[in-house]
Formats: sequence, C-alpha cells, structure tokens
Amino acid sequence: MTKNTKFRTPDCGLTKVQQMLGGKWKLLLLWYLSEETRRFGEIRRCFPEITEAMLTKQLRELEQDKLIHREVFKVVPPRVEYSLTDLGSKFFPIIEAMYDWGEENLKN
Repeated sequence: MTKNTKFRTPDCGLTKVQQMLGGKWKLLLLWYLSEETRRFGEIRRCFPEITEAMLTKQLRELEQDKLIHREVFKVVPPRVEYSLTDLGSKFFPIIEAMYDWGEENLKN
C-alpha cells in the first residue's frame, strides 16, 4: 500500500469532510434525521445528554454546511423542523456503512 499524502492539504476532500462532521453529535444527528423530518423538541428528547446550546450549535453548523434544512413556521408557539437536504441524503450511505462497520468490527 502506498502512503497517500494528499490529505495534508486544507482543501482535500477528507479534510473538508472532517471539518463538516467534526462535532461529537453530528453523525448521530444526521442518522436520526435520515428517518424523517424532526422538530427541535423531538431531537432534544432523543439526545438528553446534549445541552440545548450545543444541540443548537451543531444543528446550525450542519445547516451552514448544507447537510440539513431548517424550516421555521411562523405560528404560536414557534415551530422549527429539521430534515436532510439532498446533500445530506447523499452522505447517508456513508454513515450507514460506518454503522455497519461498527456493528461488525467493534463488538464487545
């Protein structure tokens, strides 16, 4: 196997993906949103270990990277829904492969 040094540049694909997904919760959030559109409260209840501020930060970063879509409904009380974008949906098979690899290779 030859040693690949392309990853050392800041604009290589692997570095860009690492920057996009470099949050503790981002992969899990994408996995959860892959099932269906979710409201903020649903996401919050599914991940009780994450603070509301960190959840908001991670969701905003995923939105900025165009992996998720945030839709705000102007109703009382306010309603916000999150879903995968086309780009996020294209990334899902990679997350699924990571899940499968973990299930197969990281058994206790």
